Amino acid sequence: MAGGAGSLAALWTEVNRCGQNGDFTRALKAVNKILHENRDDVTALRCKVVCLIQNGGFKEALNVINTHTKSLTSDVIGFEKAYCEYRLNRVENALKTIEGVSEQTDKLKELYGQVLYRLERYTECEAVYKDLIRNSQDEYEEERKTNLGAVLAARSTWEKAAPEDMGLPESTYELCYNAACSLIGQGQLSQAMKKLQEAEELCRISLADDSDVTEEDIDAELAVIHSQMAYVMQLQGRTEDALQLYNQVIKLKYGHAPCTYTPSDVGLLAVTANNIITINKDQNVFDSKKKVKLMNAEGVEYKLAKKQLQAIEFNKALLAMYTNQADQCRKLTSTLKSQNPGHPRPVLIQVAQLCREKQHGKAIELLQRFSGEHPESASGIRLTMAQLYLIQGHVTKACDILRSIEDFKHKPGMVSALVTMYTHEEDLDSAIDIFSQSIQYYQSEQPGSPTHLSLMREAADFKLRYGRKKEAISDLEQLWKRNTKDVHTLAQLISAYSLVDQDKAKALSKHLPSPDTMSFNIDVDELENSHGATYVRKKAAKVAGENVPKEQSQGDVKKKKKKKKGKLPKNCDPKSTPDPERWMPMRERSYYRGRKKGKKKEQVGRGTQGATSGATAELDASKTASSPPTSPRPGSGTGSAPTVVPPRQQKPAASGATRKKAPQKKKKGGKGGW
Repeated sequence: MAGGAGSLAALWTEVNRCGQNGDFTRALKAVNKILHENRDDVTALRCKVVCLIQNGGFKEALNVINTHTKSLTSDVIGFEKAYCEYRLNRVENALKTIEGVSEQTDKLKELYGQVLYRLERYTECEAVYKDLIRNSQDEYEEERKTNLGAVLAARSTWEKAAPEDMGLPESTYELCYNAACSLIGQGQLSQAMKKLQEAEELCRISLADDSDVTEEDIDAELAVIHSQMAYVMQLQGRTEDALQLYNQVIKLKYGHAPCTYTPSDVGLLAVTANNIITINKDQNVFDSKKKVKLMNAEGVEYKLAKKQLQAIEFNKALLAMYTNQADQCRKLTSTLKSQNPGHPRPVLIQVAQLCREKQHGKAIELLQRFSGEHPESASGIRLTMAQLYLIQGHVTKACDILRSIEDFKHKPGMVSALVTMYTHEEDLDSAIDIFSQSIQYYQSEQPGSPTHLSLMREAADFKLRYGRKKEAISDLEQLWKRNTKDVHTLAQLISAYSLVDQDKAKALSKHLPSPDTMSFNIDVDELENSHGATYVRKKAAKVAGENVPKEQSQGDVKKKKKKKKGKLPKNCDPKSTPDPERWMPMRERSYYRGRKKGKKKEQVGRGTQGATSGATAELDASKTASSPPTSPRPGSGTGSAPTVVPPRQQKPAASGATRKKAPQKKKKGGKGGW
């Protein structure tokens, strides 16, 4: 017994010494020897769990806890169990374990805050860290403030909540980085970029003091800051600079063979690759396909927020559409629809794919069905439907869809679009009705607002432009009553009343300013003679019968150009009426009868040997100029007068004497030839 007790004491001494030195492998061996003697020793079991956790054996540690549930209760080892579940990404189980522990220690609250952050319950997480900072005083205060800053940044980014000013310092690059992320969530991009630059400088200063840290290690630590800088550049529209910085992060973390990325970098690489794909869009598709591998890395789903993962899946479907992988695109969108039943983006991607396949009818049916099932997302869906109708040329249907969107019905942009489309369809009554409904809406909701007055002005100008002066009177009267010094509106109102009530127009004309008040002491002659004058007043014309001597200088007298007489073609008779159809091709003239079939043409080199075709042409009386045609042509004179062929119809007669006879090839005879 004494020997056994001595060996146990030596083993416990070994465990204590190895634990202080950080040698948990040897400590675990000593603990196993102790448990071999007493397998239900609670202290030894806890030491074994701690040694396994320190060596990264979270599954083994959890198995030990679950095997000895009677000895290791939640109050005894609740923190270690929850930590193992948290590290194994069983976050829901970890939350239940923490909530089942009766005594909430500081380290358990720290873990509770981490679990809430992973579950994206940011409001509760913020309360936990505020309580820890308020009620604890130790060396981990700066880390708690850093975590609180991360929670505030997440709320600003994902929940669009205005962050409360907690008075957090920005003494470290982590705190400065979190402050920059909060500014990005609020849309303050310029200030966020300055904060990121400050964080980069602080990071370099803090790591430069350590002699063991190389320049590559500093660049690796700065990768997350550089990636966020590139994101700000992308939001600012500086896509070329952003793409260059994104690729720099990718090459640093993944591009070189000696440099292997750690699990903590998986989320950073996935986000960076996703942002590069969004810049590429339908260009540089081969590069985008390579980046998808980084987005599919193992463990990405545990490092990113739900909205980040959702955006990555959406972009995968869009990339499949851009690369003409229709089946893959349909498969991804179907999965996205089942995972996000009320989200409109998977449906919009399906519609885009159908439009690429020229199936606009099916696309509209899909949008109509989704709009009926999910009215909360109907506004954006109906805008897409209107766009598809416009692509097909159904302007009136598009207008009906737009008028059914209550959220945007009376927005100035929507009113402008509807009026433009109705005007294009020459439906002025509907365009005026759009103006009237919007003016009535703002009259009851926001009377006298800039939007209300702007709509009345546009409605009045529209009616006057298209001759609806009577209908413009009410709008002009309201505008003039609000500003009686507006002379332009008063002039328009008088012009409109002149068609309806001239007495009213005369009464209103009294409010016009007098000519004396409108004079500005301008020398009209000097203004007309200036370089900027585009119109010069003409002098009055001379009265008939008045002989006023006019002095002309040599420069004023202009020589008249003599018109040259046109040359007539040869053999043209100026007395005869020219053929009015002479400019038309012969086939298009009214008297063209076409070539008569059945008669053989003159063929050179055909017929018996020694025969000439020139003799037959000379003996043909129909080809002589003196013989009259069988029927009169348009434009010809009387039947008794000799008909002269117009010059453009005259053809030189073929003479057999001058035409050479074409050489005739001899036929090659066969066996019986002669």
